[in-house]
Amino acid sequence: MKTLVTGATGMVGRALCKLLIARGYGIVPAVRQPAGLSDEVVTGDIGPTTDWCMALKGCVAVVHLAARVHMMEDDVQNPLALYRATNTEATLNLARQAAQAGVRRFVFISTIKVNGEGRDEAYRETDAPAPEDAYSISKWDAERGLREIAAETGLEVVILRPPLVYGPGVKANFLRLLRTVARGWPLPLGAIRNRRSLLYLGNFVDAIRACVEHPAAAGQTFLLDDGEAVSTPELIRAVAHALDRPAHLLAVPVKVLAFAGALFGKRAAVARLTGSLWVDSSLIRSRLGWTPPYSMKAGLAATVASAK
Repeated sequence: MKTLVTGATGMVGRALCKLLIARGYGIVPAVRQPAGLSDEVVTGDIGPTTDWCMALKGCVAVVHLAARVHMMEDDVQNPLALYRATNTEATLNLARQAAQAGVRRFVFISTIKVNGEGRDEAYRETDAPAPEDAYSISKWDAERGLREIAAETGLEVVILRPPLVYGPGVKANFLRLLRTVARGWPLPLGAIRNRRSLLYLGNFVDAIRACVEHPAAAGQTFLLDDGEAVSTPELIRAVAHALDRPAHLLAVPVKVLAFAGALFGKRAAVARLTGSLWVDSSLIRSRLGWTPPYSMKAGLAATVASAK
C-alpha cells in the first residue's frame, strides 16, 4: 500500500514511516528540505497552493502530520491567519488533490484541543467542539473542510485528536520536565489533584496504522490516549521512577500556584499544570478493536532511555 506521509522528519513522522515500512508499505515521505530519505518529496513550506501531483502518484492513502504547531508565545499580529494558511487551507488543498488523484483514505492529525480545555470530565467524540486558541481553531476549520470534501468526492477521511504526545525525541515542556526531575530539583506541584491523558509515540503510530488499514475507520473521528489518566504529581513520580531518581514534590496549594502564575505572567503554564484534560478513547477500541500496545510505564521508560 503506497502511502504519502507529510511531516515525515518529525518525531511522529519518523516513527510512523518506520512502522509502515516494517509492515511492507511503500512510503512517500514529504519533507520541507532534503533529508536523505528514500523516495522523499521535498515540498518546502506546505501551503495552500503546493502542487502534490507527483507525490500522490500511485498512493492509496495519505497521513497528514505536517502542521504549524501550537506556539506558547506567538508575537505575530494575526496568528490565526498563519495557522489557517498551513493547518486549514494547505490541508484542504492536499485533500482535494488526493481525491483527484484517486487516493482512497486521508488520515488527518488534529488535536484534542478541538474539544476544549480545562474541563474536569472526560472528553469524547460526541462533545460539541470548543477550540479556544488559533491553533485549535485552525484544526477544527480543517476538520470541517475535510468533511465537505469527503461528502463531495468520496474520499475516506479519518480524523485523530491526540493529547500531548511523548516518546523518544520528545522536546519542549516534556523534555524540560524530564531534565528537571533528573536534576532532583523540588517541584511545588504535590497538592495538585487533576487528571491528564497522554499518548506514547508507539501507541500513536500504531493507532494511525490501524486507521490507515481498517475499513471501519472511514469517516470517523477518534480521540486517543494511553488508556490511563494521571495527575501531575503521579506523572512526576512515574518519570522519577523511570529515571531511578526520587521525586521531590512540595505540596503548595493550587491557589498559591495560580497567584504566582498571574504575578509572573505564567497564568497559562500554571493552568496546564493544575488543570485537567483527559479523554475517553473507548470508541477506537470498540470500532476498530484497537488497544494501545504499550503501557504508560513502558512508554516513559523508553522516553527516558532515549534522553540519557
